[in-house]
Amino acid sequence: MPISKKIIFYILLIISALVVFAPTLMAFVMSFMSNKDIMTGSLPTSLSFDNYVKAFGQFPLLKYLFNSLIVSIVIMLGQLILSSLAAYAFVFLEFKGRDVLFYVFIATMMVPFEASIIPNFHIIRDLGWIDTYQGLSIPFFALAFGTFLLRQNFKQIPKELREASQIAGMGDFKFYLSVVLPISRTSLLTLGVYGFLTSWNMYLWPLLATTNDNVRTVQIGLKQLQTQEQLNDWGVIMAGAIIVVIPTLILLFLGQNKLQKGLTEGALK
Repeated sequence: MPISKKIIFYILLIISALVVFAPTLMAFVMSFMSNKDIMTGSLPTSLSFDNYVKAFGQFPLLKYLFNSLIVSIVIMLGQLILSSLAAYAFVFLEFKGRDVLFYVFIATMMVPFEASIIPNFHIIRDLGWIDTYQGLSIPFFALAFGTFLLRQNFKQIPKELREASQIAGMGDFKFYLSVVLPISRTSLLTLGVYGFLTSWNMYLWPLLATTNDNVRTVQIGLKQLQTQEQLNDWGVIMAGAIIVVIPTLILLFLGQNKLQKGLTEGALK
C-alpha cells in the first residue's frame, strides 16, 4: 500500500475512533463537573471527585457491582459449558436427526428476546427463583449463537484425531476435555467475553426478576440515580456510568490481548 493511502487510511481510522469514543469521553469529563456547569453547558470551572464520592454514598454501588459480577460470571460459565457440550454432540456424535435438530436449535435465534420474557418469568416465579442469582442467570445458559460458533470451530478439528482417540480407548468426555477444548480456546475466549459483556449490560430482565436491592444488578442501580421528582444530578449519574463501564473496558483489553496471542499461536501451528 502506498504511503499516501496509508496516511489517509489512518486518518480515517482516527476520525472514526474519535466519533465513536466521543460520548464516552464526554461522560468522563462530565463526571468531574458540577451539576451547574453541566446544565448551563459551560466549560468546567473546576474538576473534583465529589461526584464519585456521592455515587458510592447515594446507593449501594459496591453491592450492585458484586451482584453484576456474580451473575455475569455464572452466565458466562453456563454458556461456555452448555454450548461446548451441545456443539460437541452436533459434531462428533452420530444420531438420527442430528442435522434437523441443529437447524431447529439455530432457528431459535430468530425468536426475539422479548417474546421469551413472560414464559421465563412464569418459570422462575413457579420455581421460587424471584430475587435469586439462579433466577437471574439460568434462563440465559442455553445460547444458540454460542453453540453455532463452537460447532463451526469443532468441525475444523480433524476426524483423524477422534479416530486415534477411539483406538487409544479414550472416551468422549476425556476427548472433549483433553483435545477439543484446548484446541478451541480462542473461540471459547471469544464466546466467554461476549457472554460476560452481554450479561453485564442486561437491564430489562434484572428489573423484572428482582424486587429488592440484595440481588439487583448495577444497571438497575444506575437507573435509581435518576428521579422524576427533582432535577437529576448528571455529574453523579455520569460518575456511576464510568464506574460501571470500567470492568468491561478492562475485560475487553485483556480479552483482546489473549485473543491476539491465541490467533498468533494458531497461525504458527
